[in-house]
Amino acid sequence: MTGYEPLTSIEAITAGLGTAGYISTAQISTAVYLAHGLRKPILIEGPAGVGKTDLAASLGRWLDLPIIRLQCYEGLDEGKALYEWKYGKQLLYTQILKEKLNELIGEADNLSKSLGKLADFEDLFFSPQFLEARPLLHAMQQDSGSILLIDEIDKSDEAFEAFLLEVLSDYQVSVPEIGTIRAKVPPIVILTSNNVRELGDALKRRCLHLHIGFPDHVREQRIVRARVDGISDTLLNQLVRFVQSVREADIKKRPSIAETVDWARTLLLLHSGSLDEQFVRDTLNVLLKHESDIAAISPQIPKMVREAIGTDPGGRTASGYPDIG
Repeated sequence: MTGYEPLTSIEAITAGLGTAGYISTAQISTAVYLAHGLRKPILIEGPAGVGKTDLAASLGRWLDLPIIRLQCYEGLDEGKALYEWKYGKQLLYTQILKEKLNELIGEADNLSKSLGKLADFEDLFFSPQFLEARPLLHAMQQDSGSILLIDEIDKSDEAFEAFLLEVLSDYQVSVPEIGTIRAKVPPIVILTSNNVRELGDALKRRCLHLHIGFPDHVREQRIVRARVDGISDTLLNQLVRFVQSVREADIKKRPSIAETVDWARTLLLLHSGSLDEQFVRDTLNVLLKHESDIAAISPQIPKMVREAIGTDPGGRTASGYPDIG
């Protein structure tokens, strides 16, 4: 019995992720279905903030499985990702052994027997009770399965990428002092990349590829609706239209879905029922994180607001301001 039983179809996955607040697409749900059926990791690429990491978190919430995250960075090595020995505990046991040494080998009548008794304790020091499982090993030790998120794999070194490929090929690890440790239930593995560097072909071949881009207008509305309670249809439609127009501008960092959600919550907190030019100027720093982007968008705000809220046949905006082009 594993925790993957609800993954019965693409439609079931879409519906299940929806209960966790994640608005999936047929492409995303298909990748999850195949990852489970083929026992392959999913390599998700796309801009920052489009829901790559949130997919793993939502899967874990829906399936009620542990979400085990390995955050990648330059210099990440096997010890931090797979396992380490509990050196402090080993040192403590060494001290205990030292204090009990005479008692332990006192009955041995020759050197060979004494060394034999000590060898038995040497094996004990490198046993599972002294093994500190890091994310990769921890994910494989779960009785009912798990969601293993390997976040920002493109920030790690090529050497770690090669090591990871070996581990994910058979879902097992070799510990020289203990032997091979196999996954009780292979985890569902999700790797994310923001394209900081080009990943190796070997890793890409091992994974199912999934690209998640910025959502279209309808899907972004559904996402905000799922995350923000009490937002009106009017305000929801207007703010999503505004955000999508901002993404089309020539700026350094386009606003992510998370920033759209934050902006929606901000507008609700300010009791805004409709987009207003002054509200937009006062809260644009919630949506844009670089001062150069705010400066680039500021002159376009009047036009963007008019387009977001629409104009009536008389050439006046819904707020009553004349449409001056």
